[in-house]
Amino acid sequence: MDIRKLQRAIVDGLEDVKGQNIAVFNTEHLSAMFERVIIASGTSNRQTKALASSVRDAVKSRGMDVLRTEGEDNGEWIIVDCGAAVAHIMQPAIRDYYHLEEIWGGKSVKMKLGDTTTKLVKASEPDPAPKRKAAGAKKTAATKTLAKRAAPRRATAPGKAGKATKAAPAASAKKPVGRKATANKPVR
Repeated sequence: MDIRKLQRAIVDGLEDVKGQNIAVFNTEHLSAMFERVIIASGTSNRQTKALASSVRDAVKSRGMDVLRTEGEDNGEWIIVDCGAAVAHIMQPAIRDYYHLEEIWGGKSVKMKLGDTTTKLVKASEPDPAPKRKAAGAKKTAATKTLAKRAAPRRATAPGKAGKATKAAPAASAKKPVGRKATANKPVR
């Protein structure tokens, strides 16, 4: 059995259900039991269970065996044992607590994450890989207008660019009704 095909099947299964922070480690020099440890995160019990199921399906569909699955009752940490490779699917808090990367992470395997095969898209299906805007692309007029509206506004005094000032009281402020103000005594 080719270990690269097995690890690709596991990673593809994880990517199909949006597994996060996927890491593949070569453990041949650390353990005779398996050659790869693959660690991924899922955001909830439901997602970790779906990730484990997707890994099992992907491995079996490529004609390889899944020996055992542990932890599906709880869903916080699921281990899928595929013989030469073991997948640890964990929730982020559990992954941060146990730091499996420190135990098995001596030598990581460089892999391209994402779909490596390209498929033709039917007219009735949405494009799976929408084109992204280039980093240096110009903003449209609508985008500029929205950006201006969202930007906070500050009052500035003439000649003092960038320094905020308080608005002066209006000259036509209402005088209190009833008592008149004299030059010596202010109105209360």
